[in-house]
Amino acid sequence: MEFLTGKLIFIALFVFIIHSIETLAYAVRLSGARVKMIASALSLFNIMVMVSRLANMMQQPFTGSLIDTAPKNNALEFVETQFRILIGASTVGTVFGIILLPTFIALFSRAIIHLSEEKGSVPFLIKRIFSLQYIKRAITHFSLPKFTYLQDTRVKDIPIRLFCVNMIITSIYTIGVLSALYAALLAPERHSAAIMASGLINGIATILLVIFIDPKISVIADDVVNQRGSYNKLKNMSLMMVISRLFGTILAQLLFIWGARYIAWFTKFIV
Repeated sequence: MEFLTGKLIFIALFVFIIHSIETLAYAVRLSGARVKMIASALSLFNIMVMVSRLANMMQQPFTGSLIDTAPKNNALEFVETQFRILIGASTVGTVFGIILLPTFIALFSRAIIHLSEEKGSVPFLIKRIFSLQYIKRAITHFSLPKFTYLQDTRVKDIPIRLFCVNMIITSIYTIGVLSALYAALLAPERHSAAIMASGLINGIATILLVIFIDPKISVIADDVVNQRGSYNKLKNMSLMMVISRLFGTILAQLLFIWGARYIAWFTKFIV
């Protein structure tokens, strides 16, 4: 268990938080449709995305240092074990986000209303959210997911293509940094090119999310507000997306080494 260091636990906690936030972001549109304030909901959604991206950037140097501290005699096996633990932390973080989804739908509904009351002032909203009175009230909104959430869901209504696309994009985003760092071990003579590829991979994954996933859910949310669609359809779509995120983090375990080998191969054409 020598690979289980304090630094690894710290990084795993960061990864856990990142994927929890990414999962809970799906609750924002549900909350916006619930209180019929989609524009304000998107502002809150963007804040959450920025926080998760910042957290992801903050953990990258620490993750890279795991390679520097790995024993030279079995660096590949040592780092692979540590990185698989980090991928596992992303799965646990996603599960945690799914568990808290009903609670945060209620909390985000209140937050969106408060954001409107504060005339769009995020600092005042943050001040109110972290007040003792608000925290006590938030505890009363805690609720666990129920099977009744899925009672109106039918398999034929699940957008299989969208489900699979989101799963694949999530897996790429999950292993982007890790595969690039591991590729640096596979091709030490091109380690700088391999490491720098992580930003490109995560950037592409983010663009794919913006192009293929976000517009679909946003349109359904708009239909709910404009009374052209049902809230249940938006809820079922959001649930399917968070479940596909969960499967994506599991798929990342399978794609991790393959992705590293591909990056190592690709750097031959750069250097």
